[in-house]
Amino acid sequence: MASFPVLVQPAGLRFDAPAGTSVLLAAQAAGIKLPSSCRNGTCRACMCLLLEGEISYAIEWPGLSRDEKEEGWILPCVARAESALEIQAPLAAPIEAAPAPERPLTGARR
Repeated sequence: MASFPVLVQPAGLRFDAPAGTSVLLAAQAAGIKLPSSCRNGTCRACMCLLLEGEISYAIEWPGLSRDEKEEGWILPCVARAESALEIQAPLAAPIEAAPAPERPLTGARR
């Protein structure tokens, strides 16, 4: 299966997006958090700017106006990479593992 490199600016984060997989899911699988909420193209929480590359959508008409599409805005939750991509997503960050909660010693169990 083909995959395409994705560069996330301004953080300089990189990951590969397998063909047919949303950019959002590919980022998460690579340990990168992009803003998201609905994951179906309607809430626009994940909206970011496509600087370079080609995408296609998993749905017929994502929640973007014609003007936004022409300006290069995309919705990574439903966008699939069709080539190498460079996107601008200022809130992107590595996913950090949550520390294990401390469990106080409670003594012997009965």
